[in-house]
Amino acid sequence: MSDQAILSDQRDGILIITINRAEARNAVNGDVASGIAAALDQLDADDDLRVGIVTGAGGYFSAGMDLKAFMQGESPYANDRGFAGITQRAARKPLIAAVEGFALAGGFEIALSCDLIVASREARFGIPEVKRSLVAAGGALLRLPKRIPYHLAMELALTGEPISAQRAMEIGIVNRLVEPGSALDSAVELANQIVKNGPLALMASKEILQNAVDWDEAEGWAKQGELSGPVFTSDDAREGATAFAEKREPVWRGR
Repeated sequence: MSDQAILSDQRDGILIITINRAEARNAVNGDVASGIAAALDQLDADDDLRVGIVTGAGGYFSAGMDLKAFMQGESPYANDRGFAGITQRAARKPLIAAVEGFALAGGFEIALSCDLIVASREARFGIPEVKRSLVAAGGALLRLPKRIPYHLAMELALTGEPISAQRAMEIGIVNRLVEPGSALDSAVELANQIVKNGPLALMASKEILQNAVDWDEAEGWAKQGELSGPVFTSDDAREGATAFAEKREPVWRGR
């Protein structure tokens, strides 16, 4: 097995980012944080890349922070991207989490930093920090109340008990449930559906959706106009209309 904490693989506009510490159940140490941050920098900067997928090696997504490394002085944070190099600032482009095994504590927070979640039917999700007198401060307590009902978010936070992938899908956390071992393949299928679309429209749509819950109505219309206006006047918008009229696939240029 490679000794790299993070593996990156490009496939037709998709960047697959794999946490490669199966022997530690893909726990997050300094190398994982800096590696994910670097991969997201690559995703943001490379115009040929349209979608990112975050997954884990060895049948696990991530068990969260590597407590042994933390006690030895390693930081699981990476610059302004935050914990695991993703939770405070992820990517401008769409991100999909492909979850096998479990996504617990900081591992769940990595998944929640993504825009879509594909999970094995055997996967489990949870924020057990309170069981160790810790707080899920990597984004779960901020994101969950915006995505699921208040009382369900509170139950996850206060009991620390994990939930099944089936339950996670029922309450709106998981997009797709798949057979064990096929989460990554299914995430790639989903990414291929996204890659076909205009890159400027994808980024603008993502930014609007991420922030809309915090905008009042007047601010929402104004901010939406600021973000969507340049997309409507872009070369890609003209290409999209032309390709539709000519009954062909569009060729996006990202401008």
